[in-house]
Amino acid sequence: MPKRLSFAYGRAQAISRTLLVAGLTAALAVSVALSPSPPGLTVWLIGVIIAAYALLFVVSPLLTEHWMTRSRLVLRQGWYFRAVIPFSDIESIARSEEASRTRVPLGIHRPLGQPALFVTGGRTNLLSVRLRRPRKFWQAFGLTATEIIFDVDDPEGFLR
Repeated sequence: MPKRLSFAYGRAQAISRTLLVAGLTAALAVSVALSPSPPGLTVWLIGVIIAAYALLFVVSPLLTEHWMTRSRLVLRQGWYFRAVIPFSDIESIARSEEASRTRVPLGIHRPLGQPALFVTGGRTNLLSVRLRRPRKFWQAFGLTATEIIFDVDDPEGFLR
């Protein structure tokens, strides 16, 4: 086995966020065009915020993949989510048939009342990692999870 296997994940979330950034940019352009004297600093600050959002939440997920090393699983989504899970902490890894039947949220979500953390960029090819003991995730506001549901482009290759 190589030192690290990389697995890409779905890009549906990046598409929806790209549309959001395009809409915000268009709204900013229209407001500047219709304003008799647009406040330069305000327009500049809003532009910087939109650009930072685009870089962090649109571009960075396109640059990262999930990794499997000899001793651990590394789940990533952009520069804002990274979970390193040693194989000794994993109870099981399997296809997530249960999650496929319900509406799967895109992004990092830990629904209240459910023990599952969703780390999804798409709604297909879902896998489930069951943990031996609950674990806190700061990216999910410190909530604990005993299961992580994520997607990969090649679930059969991942499970091999």
